[in-house]
Amino acid sequence: MTNAATRKSTVLVADDHQEILDFIADDLCDSYHVLKAKDGVGALTLLTEQPVDVIISDIMMPNMDGYALCTRLKEDIRFCHIPFIMLTAKNSLQSKIEGLEYGADAYIEKPFSPTFLQAQISSLLRNRQNVRAHYNHSPTSPLQSIALNQADQAFLNQLNQLILENITEASLCVDLLADRMHMSRPTLYRKIKALSDLSPNELINITRLKKAAQLLEEGHYRIYEISSLVGFSSSSHFIRNFQKQFGISPKEWADQHRTSA
Repeated sequence: MTNAATRKSTVLVADDHQEILDFIADDLCDSYHVLKAKDGVGALTLLTEQPVDVIISDIMMPNMDGYALCTRLKEDIRFCHIPFIMLTAKNSLQSKIEGLEYGADAYIEKPFSPTFLQAQISSLLRNRQNVRAHYNHSPTSPLQSIALNQADQAFLNQLNQLILENITEASLCVDLLADRMHMSRPTLYRKIKALSDLSPNELINITRLKKAAQLLEEGHYRIYEISSLVGFSSSSHFIRNFQKQFGISPKEWADQHRTSA
C-alpha cells in the first residue's frame, strides 16, 4: 500500500481574505491536511518547509498574486508537478484563459460550491494516482508517462537515462543520482516521491525490471543473463521481484511475446 493511500494529502490554500481562507480550510480539514497562506510569498515559504499535494490560490493578493505564484511554481523543478487550482472572483472568459496560460490545472469562480471544490481536488489527486499506478504495474509503461509538464518530462528523461547508464551496478543509489542531477539528496528524494509515489531506490528497482522486460521481449538473452545485465545479484532475487511487481514471471512474460512475435 502506498503512502498516498494511508495519509491525508496536503492542500495549501492562499487567499488574502481571512474569512475565505478559514472557510476553505474548515471545509477541507476533515479530508486533507490544510496549510494556509495570506499571499504568494507566504505560500512559497510553506512549500519549502513541507511537501504539498495540491495548491488552491486566489488571484488578487498583495506582495505576490496568484498569477505570479503559479508562474514561479511551474518554472521551479521542485514544485512544477503540484496541481494548481486558481480561485477567483474574475468570471470572464479571458481571465479563465489567462489562468490556464499561466499553468493552472483548474480554474474555479467565486462564489463557488465547496462540494465542487472538493470534487476538483479529489479528481486531480485520483488522476495522478491512476497514472502512477499504471506506471508501477505495467512492464512497458515508460517513466516519462508520469510527467505532468515539459519540465517534469525533461527531469524524468535525464533521471531515466542516468539510471540506465548505471543499471549493471548493484550499488546504484540515490547519492549517485543526486550528484549527477546536481540536486541535494532531500530535494531529489522529494521530487521523485511526489511524481511517482516511490522512493529513489524503489524507482531504481522498477527501472531495472522494466529494462529486463524489454530484454525479455527481444529474446536475445537467457533469464540469468538478463538478471545480471540489469544489476540483480542473483536470478532468483530478480525473478521474485519481477513477479511481485508485474504479477507475471519473467518466463511467462518472455513466452507471451515469443508467441505473439
